[in-house]
Amino acid sequence: MDAIFPALRNKCNTKAYCMKEHKRNDFFIILCYFGLYIVLGLSLLIKQPFGNPPDEFNRYLIPQYIAENGTLPDGYEESIRIPGYGFSYAFQPILPYMLQGYAMRLVNLFTDSESALLYTARGVNFLLGLLTAYVVLLLSRQWFRDRRFGWLFAFLAAFLPQSIFMHTYVNTDSCCMLSIALMLYGLTLGLKDAFSGAACVIMAAGIILCALSYYNAYGYILSCILLFTAFYLSFSRQSGSVITRGRFFLSFSPRKAHFDYRNFLKKGAFISAIVLCGIAWWFIRSAVLYDGDFLGLQARSNCASLYAIPEFHPETRVTWQSQGYSLWDMLKDSDFITLSVLSFIGMYGPMTMVTSVWVYRFYKALFGLGVLFCVLLPRPAGRHHTKKQAGRRWFRIFYHINMTACILIPVLLSLIYSYTTDYQPQGRYLLPALLPLCFYTVHGLEKLYRTLLAFFPKLPRERTLIFVSVLLCIFIVGMLALTIYGYAFPYYDALL
Repeated sequence: MDAIFPALRNKCNTKAYCMKEHKRNDFFIILCYFGLYIVLGLSLLIKQPFGNPPDEFNRYLIPQYIAENGTLPDGYEESIRIPGYGFSYAFQPILPYMLQGYAMRLVNLFTDSESALLYTARGVNFLLGLLTAYVVLLLSRQWFRDRRFGWLFAFLAAFLPQSIFMHTYVNTDSCCMLSIALMLYGLTLGLKDAFSGAACVIMAAGIILCALSYYNAYGYILSCILLFTAFYLSFSRQSGSVITRGRFFLSFSPRKAHFDYRNFLKKGAFISAIVLCGIAWWFIRSAVLYDGDFLGLQARSNCASLYAIPEFHPETRVTWQSQGYSLWDMLKDSDFITLSVLSFIGMYGPMTMVTSVWVYRFYKALFGLGVLFCVLLPRPAGRHHTKKQAGRRWFRIFYHINMTACILIPVLLSLIYSYTTDYQPQGRYLLPALLPLCFYTVHGLEKLYRTLLAFFPKLPRERTLIFVSVLLCIFIVGMLALTIYGYAFPYYDALL
């Protein structure tokens, strides 16, 4: 253990030596982080048979159409409609499919191999996953002062079995996860540096990717808007204000609070201009194609009404709601909660491949106890927790209300969809909640560590923290490796 983190052994004679050793440690961990991600992710990407991941066959129709025709399809296009259901995914934002389709079109100049085209489409998503892992790493350094907890957060978010699975087949979820990471990173930087140009651009890029990929994550866009507005409502720019640096953002202790219209309008207009340049074309196109339905939701329903078979027709489909059951009846009498939780942790294929029961137990305990400790344990006192922070207390509460909403919104949307439209308790619909959930989990473990130190002052602090954090990271990677090589590979081999 000391060989990995020698800078923490109290043997540093100079600050320069310590910084040099920290850089070596970080380089080694970064190498492991991305190396393991690439090896494990590519193993899964290559091994999966085409069409085995959830609905990949129907999703692949859109990039395939773009690759063959060089244009974007209309949602009513017959060749991309889902058999039985009568509609296509082209009514929804399709930026990831566009990237995949044009990449396939480029590869098609050199080969006609169907496998090469499929792996190209999957490869685009995998690159988005790598970018997500990178932004998550940057985010961890902003959210956690102690980089050991930061690394734990990064490994937990990147190596969750279901998380990495989403980046290995054709879907829009991968781009959605990248957009969430970018929005949170840009927002965090903005709350710290009063929304510098870089923070505004990063947050705007995340909003664009989110708007053009996945409706279920739109709660993050709303939260960015609310927190951006609240930032200028809560802090004064008067001379004599005291500025201190906090965990998430700059803290102003003004003589009198006011709304900073000038900077709000200036920076808000800058972000809005970038976002509109990125997304306006899609929603204008949808409004033109679908008689003003710029979201495409009603048009998709109309298409299903025209072409769906009776079993899946919107007016005749059997749902919990149409049978007269209440939402509570569905939760009580179905496996919605069980399947949602298990598939959030990791279920591959069309919700048929489960992993070891110990993987599920490990993550249930980790998430459950981490969040519990975060809620119940008091915040440790420290040099940053002074009276100067009292003026921002309401903003801190508002911030965490928004993050909690970002966790709950995907859950509620999945619940409503299964109850009213199509019973699909799939954990991938809940993945937009992953990053805030991982933050509260790791923050809870951090609070537990600080509390234990207060009760056991003679505990070897650095060695204990290093041992526990490294052990948890090893367990996280090990659970993923077990899932892929111990369960997924035999499952895929049995399909051949």
